[in-house]
Amino acid sequence: MTQGGAARRTVLGAAVLAAGTGLTGLAAGTASAAGGSSESSVPSAGGGHGDGDGGFRGLPYPTVIGHRGASGYRPEHTLGSYQLALDLGADVVEQDLVPTRDGHLVCRHENEIGGTTDVADHREFASRRTTKSVDGVQVTGWFTEDFTLAELKTLRAKERIPAVRQRNTLYDGQWAVPTFEEVLRWADREGRRRGERVWLHVETKHPSYFRSLGLGLEEPLARLLRRYRRDGRDAAVFLQSFEPSSIQRLSRLVSAPRVVLLSAAGTRPWDFEQAGDPRTVADLVKPEGLKWIAGFAQGIGPTMDLILPRDAAGRLGAPTTLVKDAHARGLLLHPYTARNENSFLPAEYRRGTDPAAYGDALGAFRTYFEQGIDGIFTDNPDTGLLAAEAFRPGRRPVNR
Repeated sequence: MTQGGAARRTVLGAAVLAAGTGLTGLAAGTASAAGGSSESSVPSAGGGHGDGDGGFRGLPYPTVIGHRGASGYRPEHTLGSYQLALDLGADVVEQDLVPTRDGHLVCRHENEIGGTTDVADHREFASRRTTKSVDGVQVTGWFTEDFTLAELKTLRAKERIPAVRQRNTLYDGQWAVPTFEEVLRWADREGRRRGERVWLHVETKHPSYFRSLGLGLEEPLARLLRRYRRDGRDAAVFLQSFEPSSIQRLSRLVSAPRVVLLSAAGTRPWDFEQAGDPRTVADLVKPEGLKWIAGFAQGIGPTMDLILPRDAAGRLGAPTTLVKDAHARGLLLHPYTARNENSFLPAEYRRGTDPAAYGDALGAFRTYFEQGIDGIFTDNPDTGLLAAEAFRPGRRPVNR
């Protein structure tokens, strides 16, 4: 369901812009209960067990997904960022989930929190700074799995890339790290207030790594989805992961729509690395790979480069056949990530030499939408919505 009308989006967008601102051996599986049983009597304003409001096919096309909220304007994965994304009109708001030591799911892009919280300023936690191997990469910092929820709640969130988004540092310290349950309650409240469902796009981060620590993500996530009536096939939630086995596991726990995220063509999902599966993302975007994904998921979330590759100078090249091939398998596409700043834009859409300045983001968005994608993750939902209006409904994309 849309979060507000076209006119409201246009006004809000203009205002903000003006402000400058297999795995082998793993069966696909089917959720054991299509719709499941609720664990509480929470009102279903935020989604439900096939509650008649329609599923993801009823979302606006193309769908605009607030990437970590409205992270172009507020520190990411905070209730302030999520609220602004919704207020700007985002159709869906994204959360990334990692666990605490005592098993609570919290919203952070990564389990290392030195760059997104003020943990370094807390002397009592100085000894917890350490180096770990996460999905084969050495990372030094502070990690959510070493903190209880009570300890984590003493920290405050801050801007992750202050050199690019200096204005966002104004909001450092304004919000705590939210739990996913707090987000579900927020979404239900907003749904009741607005009279329409609030859609979420929820990612399991590093699921194999956390399962190896005894902190599996999928089971507690499924319990929360059932408790808040977001486990059905028409629930107002997408479940996503870069590890296909996490999506397969979730497909056996809940019926909510699922999306497999895809990184660069030459990479391998970490669960493939662990299982000795030789396939790369390049294999998964071929017709046979997409057919395999369609056995347990409803969509893919590819990096935009898999649809519109960039050359050595950073300019967009000819589109691949991924949109056509995925649609032929019945899969929707939610590519990532569109942003306003020059440093993130294709070379032909950059303006000036300041990497933090805005380029021709609207032009880039329109080019993306012309490929026939079903939605897009963006740090700037207002920009995405302004560009999307030309495609809602009416004009047909050129590559579909």
